[in-house]
This record gives sequence, structure tokens and C-alpha cells, in this order.
Amino acid sequence: MHDIRAIRENPQAFDAAVARRGDAPVSSEILALDEARRAKISAAETAQAEQNKASKAVGAAKASGDEAEFERLRALVGEKKAEVAAMQAEAKELDTQLTDKLAWIANLPADDVPQGADENDNVEVNRWGDLPDFDFTPKEHYEIGGVAASMDFETAAKTSGARFVMLKGAVARIHRALAQFMVDTHVDENGLTEVNCPVLVRDEAMYGTDKLPKFAEDSYKTTDGAWLISTSEITLTYSVAGDVLEASDLPRRMTAHTLCFRSEAGSAGRDTAGMLRQHQFEKVEMVSVTLPDQSDAEQKRMLRCAEDILERLGIPYRTVILCTGDMGFGARRTFDIEAWLPGQNAYREISSVSTTGDFQARRMNARFKPEGGGKPQFVHTLNGSGLAVGRCLIAVLENGQQADGAVRLPDALAPYLGGKITLTADGTLV
Repeated sequence: MHDIRAIRENPQAFDAAVARRGDAPVSSEILALDEARRAKISAAETAQAEQNKASKAVGAAKASGDEAEFERLRALVGEKKAEVAAMQAEAKELDTQLTDKLAWIANLPADDVPQGADENDNVEVNRWGDLPDFDFTPKEHYEIGGVAASMDFETAAKTSGARFVMLKGAVARIHRALAQFMVDTHVDENGLTEVNCPVLVRDEAMYGTDKLPKFAEDSYKTTDGAWLISTSEITLTYSVAGDVLEASDLPRRMTAHTLCFRSEAGSAGRDTAGMLRQHQFEKVEMVSVTLPDQSDAEQKRMLRCAEDILERLGIPYRTVILCTGDMGFGARRTFDIEAWLPGQNAYREISSVSTTGDFQARRMNARFKPEGGGKPQFVHTLNGSGLAVGRCLIAVLENGQQADGAVRLPDALAPYLGGKITLTADGTLV
């Protein structure tokens, strides 16, 4: 949500920021609703004061025996009461319209976010690792000999439909090992608190983390009105909704490994082969709740946490800062990490690390008490993949593939695989 006071004070700056995302100016419409709402509130307060004054006079008229004045004043009280109720209802309706209008407006980009229309205008800021040099044509993950039999799309389609997969045997174990490795690294070395959180949430949690109303079609809703999360960012971030935190308790850093669900409503025909884009997948998420003056530094810290996972696994990657046209709705600034996939001969996104500023905090009323005293202020919230487990599995399998269909696995996974670091061509771990 946006600060209406900031829009009142500088509507031109607000429209300029909105325009950076390619959207039309909206400040005039917002301010018209705001002015009408405030006028109704003021009128209701005036009528309320007149009602209160008349109410006091009713008793005096009754005591003096002036029956005519008593009846006039009593009628006036009734009229003012009806006026107040009507104007309060109108003010509430205008407030709802204003809130709904603001809820559909994307977060304003930070000043250092590059201007651009789409992913082609993103700017590379880091690159790590040498690309593997194969003496054969590398295959995509689902075509590798040691993988194919354990990555079952046909059975998953029989039980659940398209964009699902059943991982079996050694590949399932490698997938689990990756998630455990990520969580342990974030907890033991990066100082995050592990949270085992629900994957079903209420409307309020979806709205507070900017997934509603704009992205309802991208998510799954149960028949009793709950939502399956698209990321544990929703559950972790909303855990501080309505709270007034102590400044000394911030930053609050959390991580969770959960199932995630996305309808992929806007991705028809994209990445249909393999498990790159699925309706159900697993992700290790990072969420930070910070003081406003710490959020930019915290984003850099979270980015390094995610990059470090890939470096430990020996996966080449590049990091880009997203341009205004490619950035997510709730983000103020986003860095994407793209892992190298030899089978596609391309870098593909494996993590997004975003700061939302106080955008989500306003929607869910999450605040902190300044240490020097004063009125509570909104916290800043950040989120990032640390990492997407399925996509990391793809990167590990494709970068480690051998000519005979075997896969050399990263040494970092050895403790989670009983010391075994090779997936043989027949699909066993040795």
C-alpha cells in the first residue's frame, strides 16, 4: 500500500514513479477520492457536534417545561443522527474505494532500479564460475541417463495432470539433500531462524503480502476459502502482521522449506518440458523484517546468502538487477540469480531477492517502536529464494552430467548422501 500523505504532498513525484513501471498517472483520481472522503468525514463530524449540542439542549427544554422546544430539539437530534449515519456510510464507501484503488498500484521502484521494458533490459551485476566444458553435447536434466527413470512425468500426469513430476529413488534423495543443505547453511552459518510453517493461509495473509487482489488467478484456493501458498514468503512475512516490534528485536531473519503451489495461469506454453515450471514445487525461502535504514544492506546480505549456496555447489551463475518493467508487483528492488543450465545453453532464474520497503508493512500494519521514542513506524520487509530446490536439482544434474549418463554430484552434498557423490548411469548412488 502507498502513503496517502506522500501522494498529497507530491503527486507529481508519485506519478513519475508510477510511470517508470509503464503505468498511467493516477494521483488525480486518488486525490479526488481522498478529498471526497475527507470532506464527508468533516461533514459527519460537524453534524455529530450539532447532534451533541441539540441532545444537551433537549434535557434543558424538558426541565423548563417548554414542550414545543423539546419536540423541536428531539426532532433535530433525530435528523442529525440520520445525517451522521448517512455521511459516515458514504465516507466508509469512499475509503473502501480509495483503499481498493491503492491496492492495485504496484510498489514504487527505488531510484537505482534501471529503467526498462522487459527482461532484456535487466542489468548484470555479478558473474561467478567457469562454464563446464563438455566433450559431448550436454542434455537437459530429464534426458540424462541416470536421471530419466527416476523423474517420472507420466505417472504424475496420471495422478495430477500436467506440470507435475514424481521423483524416485536416488534423484528424490538428491532433491531432499539439497533442501537440507540449504536450510542447514542458512541456520548454522547465516543466522536465520528455521520455521516450519503452514502452507494454507487466509485472505488477510495473501492481501498483506500483496498477492491479493491482483494475483488471485495465479494461486490455488480451497473450497473453504483458504489459499495454498505460492511461497512461504507469505506465511513468514505475515507472521508480524499487526505487531508493534521492539527496534532492538530487528532484524528478524527467518527461513522455511515448504511446498509451494502456483497455477502458472500466465505461462501457457512456457517451459512445458521437464520440471523447470511446475504447479507444485519446493523452495527454501528467506524473509527478513528490518528497520527502514537497514533494509538496503539487508538485501545485499540476503543476496550473498543465496549466491553462496550456488558457489558451494559449484554451479556457475550470474546476478542481474531487474529493470522497472520486469520487476514484481510488490518489489522496490529485485536481484535475480540465474544458474547456468548446460542442457538449455542458458542462464535461468533460480532465486529472486527483493526488498518491498514498507509496501507490505502498510498492508498488514506491521510496525516498530523507535528506540528514541516517538510514534511507531512501519518496518521494512524483504524476501528471497535460498533457493528453489527443484531448479537447483536441475542445475546440479545438468552441470555434473557425464558422457555415459552418470552425474558427478557436488562435494557439499556428500554429508547428506551418506558420503556418495556419484549418480551412476543406471540411477544408483555410489
